[in-house]
Amino acid sequence: MPHPLDITTLPTLDLSLLDGTPEQRQGFLDDLRHAARDVGFFYLTGHGIDGDLLSQVQNHARQFFALPDSEKTAVGMINSPHFRGYNRAASEITRGKPDLREQFDLGAERDVLPQDENSPFWARLQGPNQWPAALPALKPLLLDWQQAMTRMSLRLLQAFAQALALPHDAFDRLYGDKPNEHIKLMRYPGQGPGGSHQGVGAHKDSGFLSFLLQDQQAGLQVEIEEGRWIDALPRDNTLVVNIGELLELATNGYLRATVHRVVSPPKDSERLSIAFFLGAQLDAVVPLYPLPTALLREARGPASDPDNPLFRDVGWNYLKGRLRSHPDVAQRFYADALIPKALSA
Repeated sequence: MPHPLDITTLPTLDLSLLDGTPEQRQGFLDDLRHAARDVGFFYLTGHGIDGDLLSQVQNHARQFFALPDSEKTAVGMINSPHFRGYNRAASEITRGKPDLREQFDLGAERDVLPQDENSPFWARLQGPNQWPAALPALKPLLLDWQQAMTRMSLRLLQAFAQALALPHDAFDRLYGDKPNEHIKLMRYPGQGPGGSHQGVGAHKDSGFLSFLLQDQQAGLQVEIEEGRWIDALPRDNTLVVNIGELLELATNGYLRATVHRVVSPPKDSERLSIAFFLGAQLDAVVPLYPLPTALLREARGPASDPDNPLFRDVGWNYLKGRLRSHPDVAQRFYADALIPKALSA
């Protein structure tokens, strides 16, 4: 394992090497395991997502944020018990402070789950998205990208299983036919000197894998060791990938969910980024996977925040994060739930 002081940039992995020679494939799996353990973040090239599709997604995201406020607030998250839709800057909370970004959240386009008095509160999370009437092309485009990202990310997750000496399909049953796919379009307005520059506060992602498509404006920073941050600078046709807390939990801390943040861009500029989060089915329970003895000796145990504990029950874990981040939506749709189990267990 490299010393943290030796890490000054994120490692780069080429997913296309999975289709290379046996030596190239094994080299990729070894590099994947080391990157995910030592840093918890890496650049991913050779991902197979069409560059034109990535450009279209970015262009349509810019068109969405350029809409009049009335068009964006018409699809406000406050209307959605599924936590889908638009939020103005400073609406989402991280570590008790507002994030200075506006954003548009989407999930898998599915029907509302049937519910009765015995249904878990997290069952309300599944449901349809909201779509802006002024941009009819946005829905098919983002759903196409979501499907492409899901196929690619599940392939990468199978590579993770093999890198950990598990069966290639070890994680598959957590996903079934309903993985918890989440897209977030984000625009960070420039901030002048003297105020907050919390584009997004320091945090770990709660799911399995996260993928970020950046524009040319820097801002993402990764905490390599406590108090030391490095920049994850943008690269063309390259995704930034990081490990989520559930994958850390599933490997008893062998893999690393790393704290990261976004610093607001300078005044008179802006930053656009688009995230895709792969999570397990809402009704799944994350097991502790049986790693080989040599890897188990290096497992550090999951680093759970005592003020924000991790649950192996996927639905509860996801709902807990949503309620904390969006208290207005929580109060409107989950007032009956506010939720000893999800918020303070």
